[in-house]
Amino acid sequence: MRAVGATASVLVPLLAACSPEVPARSAAEAPAPSATEADPGFASLSAHAPEHFGFGAPASEDRVARWDIDVKPDGEGLPPGSGSVAEGRLIYETYCLQCHGPTGTEGPNDRLVSAGEWEQWPAGRTVGGYWPYATTLFDYTRKAMPQTTPGTLSDDEVYAVVGYVLHLGGIVSADAVMDSASLVAVEMPARDRFVPDDRTDGPEIR
Repeated sequence: MRAVGATASVLVPLLAACSPEVPARSAAEAPAPSATEADPGFASLSAHAPEHFGFGAPASEDRVARWDIDVKPDGEGLPPGSGSVAEGRLIYETYCLQCHGPTGTEGPNDRLVSAGEWEQWPAGRTVGGYWPYATTLFDYTRKAMPQTTPGTLSDDEVYAVVGYVLHLGGIVSADAVMDSASLVAVEMPARDRFVPDDRTDGPEIR
């Protein structure tokens, strides 16, 4: 018994000396256990999961139509309705003034109106100084404003407040009335500051 024990005691350090050292893996390098390894019950649950869980419903055409309200630069998608600059002032003072200031230049949120002339470029990322299409202002306002209750303004109210913001920037007159036709006709000061992106993929130009 002693001889066997002595032999074994010699072999153990010899084998250890001959074995290559394998650095220990950190927790970050160790392979993550599969879902089945981490939770043996996972495989059983997956095997018995239903194809459908019995909640939700297909989107109706009416529901899709209520979300599909994008307005394109050429005015496609603009709804019926209209609003005057005078009407827009009341809406602005009720819903917009606290974030954009009495004249659209003060903040605390984004400035809507540039304090300088359009020729003094850049005029800042204001409505007139940066947005090339007035229709974009309608689209954004209808979806995202007022900030605390977005989407609550009627189409007539959006036309009106858009007209007032454009008037604050000196883009339309005080007696202007905005509708789908007159909004498309507005020439934004920054229109010619933008060029089409003709890249196909990388530096190549179409």
